[in-house]
Amino acid sequence: MDSNTNFHDLTARSKYRYELALEYGISVRTIYRWMKKANFNIPHGLIDPYHLRKIYKEFGNPGDKNLPE
Repeated sequence: MDSNTNFHDLTARSKYRYELALEYGISVRTIYRWMKKANFNIPHGLIDPYHLRKIYKEFGNPGDKNLPE
């Protein structure tokens, strides 16, 4: 994913966790670990645009190299 991608473009629609994992190039289990570590309490199922903005703000643009561990 282009590192210049706008957060608004990334959060234009709800997404499943597997879609988010694909964007970051990691597993769904890692997404759950990141959210747990960041104390995000996001409902199961689709992640709505509001929560996606919080996730992207916390973890950065999926195209960036400096991702959490």
